Amino acid sequence: MTDKNFYRPYSEHSSLSGCTCGAHGSQQEHDLQAERERLARGRDSEALSRDFVEAAAVRALFPHDATRRRFLKAVGMGTAMAAIASVLPLQSLQAMAEEKGPLEKKNLKIGFIPINCATPLIMADPMGFYREQGLNVSLQKTAGWALVRDNMLNGELDASHFLAPMPLAISMGLGSSAQPMRVATIQNTNGQAITLALKHKDNRDPHNWKGFKFAIPFEFSMHNFLLRYYLAEHGLDPDRDVQLRVTPPAEMIANLRAGNIDGFLGPDPFNQRAVYDGIGFIHILSKEIWDGHPCCSFGTSQAFIEQNPNTFAALYRAILNAASAASDPANLPTISQAISTPNYLNQPEIVIRQALTGRYADGLGNVRNEPDRAGFDAMPWYSMATWMLTQMKRWGYVKGEMNFNALAEQVFLMTDARKQMAALAMSEANAEPASGYKSFSVMGRPFDPRQPQAYLDGFAIKRS
Repeated sequence: MTDKNFYRPYSEHSSLSGCTCGAHGSQQEHDLQAERERLARGRDSEALSRDFVEAAAVRALFPHDATRRRFLKAVGMGTAMAAIASVLPLQSLQAMAEEKGPLEKKNLKIGFIPINCATPLIMADPMGFYREQGLNVSLQKTAGWALVRDNMLNGELDASHFLAPMPLAISMGLGSSAQPMRVATIQNTNGQAITLALKHKDNRDPHNWKGFKFAIPFEFSMHNFLLRYYLAEHGLDPDRDVQLRVTPPAEMIANLRAGNIDGFLGPDPFNQRAVYDGIGFIHILSKEIWDGHPCCSFGTSQAFIEQNPNTFAALYRAILNAASAASDPANLPTISQAISTPNYLNQPEIVIRQALTGRYADGLGNVRNEPDRAGFDAMPWYSMATWMLTQMKRWGYVKGEMNFNALAEQVFLMTDARKQMAALAMSEANAEPASGYKSFSVMGRPFDPRQPQAYLDGFAIKRS
């Protein structure tokens, strides 16, 4: 005797003659039909949205799965559904999730820097994600990050591609007048590299880099913070032992070719373009410093959100749908073609594709396969912002005491992201931890987002 019997004679859910509902020849046929219907329902976005709201509500009522299961076992599914419906206004909640108000503004100007990091924001134009939401978007190619900041501050742009730390800096008034900015989504994770001039191919030990000149795209950038972190972990003071030069991404290649810099920690496609042009090699990918790190973000001002809540929600949906499509490796060749054109990135398609797919030449004669070289996880974790703030303070950009987590929760709209993901029936809406303070390690050093000051105090090389 065994409970593994194919016909399940000891299961309360099986029938030894036909199936539990009596409409099929066997329980196997019943289960197959039920699975087909479940999958078909999963392709109906409205039904899936309603189901997600119901599942989320039940989860809120029973936060511990074991408790929910004991309850269901004790009272049965029908009684449980009736009891839950009596205490939760499920139909009202579902109707609220589906409700979409009229757009306050349909014609939008959105800024971007022509780099791979902006893939979801860019591809949403040629691939129709904005139009699906009733938006007429004009993408504004911008020459540099300072100009993006200024155009957002003076209202020339409605929303923009940002370096992930920029909305934090602008909200604090670092380098500009203070104006509340918000991060709606992370545009990309990983996707950067340290690229060196070919003359350094036999000089791979950072301990020997004293006196090097490196380009970074902006002070308030993950590129700056990751390069500083990498150098400091190898014993170099990034303010005293090397030179860091703020250089627009598009100018990094020309400066590397001319010998003005020894290398850069920059965005793709320019790392891959240096290899394509035969002037540099990829020393390490940024994911080797922090795997899963954020780089760029999509955001806007608090004022725009308050004045255009329905438009902001539509814009949110378009970006999230694009990020989801970009996360499917099967779509990357098509996306590479769509965004490589002159009006977007203006780069050889093969350069874009190598950087996005992770199958690439490294400039040292090797072809590497790193599928996670770049990712498009849109979740704006609070702990990402907290880490950025520790680095701003570490290197003297922020003085005095600060409440790291309060600022992170003010600028990074994680609650909104979960809400919009849920409305689109994206499983990422339930990503753990629910608090938003996800732990991670940078070069083997664990970061506890609940203890940012202790983390900061642990560094030997710092300005603060």
